[in-house]
Amino acid sequence: MVCVVGAVALLTACAGTDDPPAPTTSAAPLTATSAPAAAPPPAERAKSWFDLDVGDCIAAVPAVDLGEVTTTVVDCASPHQAEVYLRAPTAVNTAIADVANQVCTDGLPIYRGSAAAGDGFVATYLIDSTQDRTDDNPLPSTIICLLQATGGGALTGSARER
Repeated sequence: MVCVVGAVALLTACAGTDDPPAPTTSAAPLTATSAPAAAPPPAERAKSWFDLDVGDCIAAVPAVDLGEVTTTVVDCASPHQAEVYLRAPTAVNTAIADVANQVCTDGLPIYRGSAAAGDGFVATYLIDSTQDRTDDNPLPSTIICLLQATGGGALTGSARER
């Protein structure tokens, strides 16, 4: 590219005209930015429900009692059935409905900044028990807390932002 630009400049100079050579390239001015451009939202993707992370929005809550292992994670701006707001490790003997309900209720203000689900949301959960009796792991289960719309309707946007 440099050789071509130099050759064009020499040819223009040899032509004997008094006009300045025409620019051979144009470049946008460089500007400094303080932050990189925002990445596009992630596309829909299948994910094992036991690998869900806080902030994941899912198209549908998996039917784990029927053996469903994967769910579809979507951008929270698109309609979805639930949003993960807490992952809480727990002992296998405490991974029961009453404890899971209390853990999810207690974790809600941290995520939403409000004291109760109320305001259009209901808290639900999944329990992932990865217990291995040969392993010395005092917290082999994980309670995965989900926010859903009261009445089962679709959510749009993150519950964290409301």
